Amino acid sequence: MLTSPPDLIDFFANTTRTDLALQLGLVAALVATAWLVVWRLARRQPPGRSIWLGEKVVDGVLFPTLALLLVLAGRQGLVAAGLTPLVFKLAIPVLLSLALIRLSAQVLDAAFPDSPKVVLVERTVSWLAWGAVVMWITGVLPLVLDELDQIQWRLGSRPVSLRTLLEGGLSAGFVLVIALWVSAALETRLLGGATGAQLSLRKAAANALRALLLFVGLLLALSAVGIDLTALSVLGGALGVGIGFGLQKLAANYISGFVILAERSLRIGDLVRVGDFEGRITDISTRYTLIRAFNGREAIVPNETLITSTVQNLSLADRRLLLTSTLCVAYGTDVAALREALRTAIGQIERVLAEPAPQVMHSAFVANGLELTAQFWIDDPERGSAAVVSEVNRAMLGVLEARQIELGLGSGATRRFTPPPPVA
Repeated sequence: MLTSPPDLIDFFANTTRTDLALQLGLVAALVATAWLVVWRLARRQPPGRSIWLGEKVVDGVLFPTLALLLVLAGRQGLVAAGLTPLVFKLAIPVLLSLALIRLSAQVLDAAFPDSPKVVLVERTVSWLAWGAVVMWITGVLPLVLDELDQIQWRLGSRPVSLRTLLEGGLSAGFVLVIALWVSAALETRLLGGATGAQLSLRKAAANALRALLLFVGLLLALSAVGIDLTALSVLGGALGVGIGFGLQKLAANYISGFVILAERSLRIGDLVRVGDFEGRITDISTRYTLIRAFNGREAIVPNETLITSTVQNLSLADRRLLLTSTLCVAYGTDVAALREALRTAIGQIERVLAEPAPQVMHSAFVANGLELTAQFWIDDPERGSAAVVSEVNRAMLGVLEARQIELGLGSGATRRFTPPPPVA
């Protein structure tokens, strides 16, 4: 694309005004065509951040890239016609620098939207790019590169020049920018429109994908600089052993987090019981899971615990929850009639399900009476169970008071309910 710098003296000496005006007009027409195409595409796109289009027509990557391609095609046409496209030879490096500047600026802004250092990096890239263009047009850049090529030293058994390091550093930066661009685009596609469990899974996949792309980009960048990657294998093996011993718990939690998100055994919004703690999952990160109880307490549970211990998922298969309440009545009570009355009273409570119907069973003989256990179902466990159990207990107490049934006490004595005295 850029073979040699243009000879400005030869350009002004041998180019007529007609040829100069023709080439300038053709370059302007091609750039205007690129602007018009990008402007039409920008009008059809929904509002939002776009690396290709940007917020305006000229601040995206598409405009300078399309203009560069059109100018290259125009130069080939002039060469085929037997003309010397010197104006095109000046326009190509300008458009190439503009494309690189807009690419780096848009990618860094998308990858690090809130970083204050992005503006500084953008300005640095702009000054370097435009400085290189000016030096190339004036013919200074090849001379500088030749001088930098003479500054050499040995890196191990391989000679390395300052020019090689500079070119390798630029290649490494370009590779990392491309890796950030691809990861940002894929992350936007993965997270678009996802909610709940899909959001957690796609966020983990996006983070893993970005880390993988940056790792591959780093390896390619090191190769571009001229560093032998085989020399890093011993260091990487020793570092891996150290991490394996020192951070095995942390690594286990991260791996467990990816397993949970991949298998979807637990999802955001599920009602779970881990040990003695019960609550709803509000967040699943790569290291821990956040569970919020009904009383407002939050528990940070390591993901390894969720993998290696028993977790009761109360909402994965069925939202219905079985609750129980126990009472004790004196010996001699008509248990059959009392069970039917208690079932009727419990079934009239709003939150108690009619199907499965509540049950009252004679569960045990105790020293101070007959033990009855009431079982009933609810389908809104997110509202808690204490309130509905309290309502059931009050309903059963009302039945005992209405029937004047003796209630067994913990000391072995009994209490007989007596009706309140009539109101005078």
